Amino acid sequence: MTVARVLHGKGAAMTIGRKRGRGLAALLGMALLAACTTPASRPALPAPPVHPHGQVLWHILHDKCVPDQQRNGRPDPCAEVNLSEGVARGYVLLKDLRGVAQYLLMPTRRITGMEDPALLEPDAVDYFTPAWTARTLVDAKLGQRLPREDVSVAVNSLYGRSQDQLHLHVDCIRPDVRDALKRELPRITRRWSRKPLSLAGYRYYAVRLDGKNRPSADPFKLLAKGMKVAPADMGAWTLVLTGVHFANGAPGFVLLAARADPARKRYGSGEELQDHACAVAQAK
Repeated sequence: MTVARVLHGKGAAMTIGRKRGRGLAALLGMALLAACTTPASRPALPAPPVHPHGQVLWHILHDKCVPDQQRNGRPDPCAEVNLSEGVARGYVLLKDLRGVAQYLLMPTRRITGMEDPALLEPDAVDYFTPAWTARTLVDAKLGQRLPREDVSVAVNSLYGRSQDQLHLHVDCIRPDVRDALKRELPRITRRWSRKPLSLAGYRYYAVRLDGKNRPSADPFKLLAKGMKVAPADMGAWTLVLTGVHFANGAPGFVLLAARADPARKRYGSGEELQDHACAVAQAK
């Protein structure tokens, strides 16, 4: 519907004065401009990449860790296998070959990644809480307990990963990212930021989450709802969760989200905000 039809669609009885008409036209113009910046206008994405060796993690957890736990009560080669709610809602923790203390949390059911509809189901499993709890494994590897501000959990986008089994990276956060978030913390609220933060040369939206040992909302669903991300677009996003202390001293979290833009060589790899060498630990 054109602006002219909106203003004059009901004939002379609805004629609006020239000044008022210009005002409404201006408002409608602003609305149309806003519509152009809605999620629907986000840059188009190329076809999903093919990951030639994308089943490696799945075979490790499905063919080795889970069977060994079920048959022998051992999680090998994983560090932990949790099947307390069955395989459909279980998870494993595996020490990644990369990094001095990095662990991966993976579902024991087949979930490919950010794009998988299972993550938005009403009764979807909360994977971020056990991933955050796995910081104790990071601490053990480092031989010290890290402050919550030095730990992070990251999930890469479809374009920024190499594996086709959902895996959450649990590791140290980059010191420069930690320090930048500390400076920005007073401006991070319980609503997604309208203006993204620049972190490690990439633009991330941020939102505050309450809680000490678990975030107050499911990060996957919070992204979909709060950022108005359509299910078909979820795979383009990356998420990073890190711990903070707010001004009143209360522990909490900051959740970061960014969308891949492969045309500009931005692949949505939140893992880039992590430090697999854990320099934060070496400095303590």
